[in-house]
Amino acid sequence: MKTSWFLPETPDVLAKLCEQADITCIGMAAFAAWAHGDAAQEQQVRAAEHDADTVRRELTTQVRSAFSTPIDQEDLYALSELLDAVLNGAKNVVREADVLALVPDPPIAQMADALADGVKAIRTSFDFLTGDGGHATTHADAAISAERSMEKHYRAAMRDLLVVDDLRVVVARRELYRRVLEVGERMATVAERIWYSVVKES
Repeated sequence: MKTSWFLPETPDVLAKLCEQADITCIGMAAFAAWAHGDAAQEQQVRAAEHDADTVRRELTTQVRSAFSTPIDQEDLYALSELLDAVLNGAKNVVREADVLALVPDPPIAQMADALADGVKAIRTSFDFLTGDGGHATTHADAAISAERSMEKHYRAAMRDLLVVDDLRVVVARRELYRRVLEVGERMATVAERIWYSVVKES
């Protein structure tokens, strides 16, 4: 009588994380286009957020069922969760702009461009999570630098509001600037988690 041995399932969880990051890049590119005045991109931001949620749920299921993973399961879950928060934040900014009846202005466009660049750097860093940790952290640092450039744009925009007489505009713009900066802070948190993952695996 032959005995059959079945190996546990080994889904490619890192590829699934990269898929989520790819969708996030699409969503953030749409967010940047929206910030530059292409109102139609609002729907692309919402669609990307929905698609990324689907992939994130698939990743969570795979992580739970996988016999082994290329990096720590906790790190995979955390990176996916934190990345999801970035795209959710962008979607909420778009919604907030609708509620406040505001169109994006140059400071928001500048911050959105930095966000799109930072998320692309995070996506690239994922390619090196199981290889050259130095490359992974270099790209993570690029995302952190993008967030710092957002802070500069934010401070300049807040300073410019001091000469605006319309209080309603001042309050609304201040709130929207703060919301966009918060998305950048979430992006930086993803980058910091990449550093944690690399250091832990080294």
